[in-house]
Amino acid sequence: MRALLVRDLKLAFRAGGGFGLGLAFFLLIAVLVPLGVGPEGGTLGRIAPGILWVGALLSCLLSLDRMFALDFEDGSLDLLATSPMPLEGVVAMKALAHWLVTGVPLTFAAPVLAVLLNLPGPGYGWLVLSLLLGTPALSMIGAFGAALVVGLKRGGLLLSLLVLPLYVPTLIFGGEVVRRGAEGFATGAVLALLAA
Repeated sequence: MRALLVRDLKLAFRAGGGFGLGLAFFLLIAVLVPLGVGPEGGTLGRIAPGILWVGALLSCLLSLDRMFALDFEDGSLDLLATSPMPLEGVVAMKALAHWLVTGVPLTFAAPVLAVLLNLPGPGYGWLVLSLLLGTPALSMIGAFGAALVVGLKRGGLLLSLLVLPLYVPTLIFGGEVVRRGAEGFATGAVLALLAA
């Protein structure tokens, strides 16, 4: 299993697009929203949790179609399916590799980008915590969608249509944790729902 994880991480960095593309897209969202909404700090501070979570969600979605596609193209997906490794473990390792390549960098870049959106000070810790809890769910849900469309030629659009409705609870609870934490309210119940 560890060898599969290392292989997927090497493929993600070698094939390009996964690591840098997600971060660049996340940066673009954080830069363009203040230009479109206006520079007023109060407005930006109120919408910052939702914007950062939408940006993280869409950035994770960018590289989902490649999760199984490279293995499908070179035939190694058939070898993985017939190997003695359980398929659940293969999917879990691929989702973990996706999270390490996209979710972890987004989580650590989010506080820096939150400065651009004028997120209130107490919200920074809650932002990192909510992204650490929520982005693995985005990768795992995305793995199921990517497995469904792996053989289709233009599966990216179908993948988005399949996965986005399933991402909505994670988006709602993740943004709510940051909003409540930034405003000083209790976050226990919403954090538990996000973790679930």
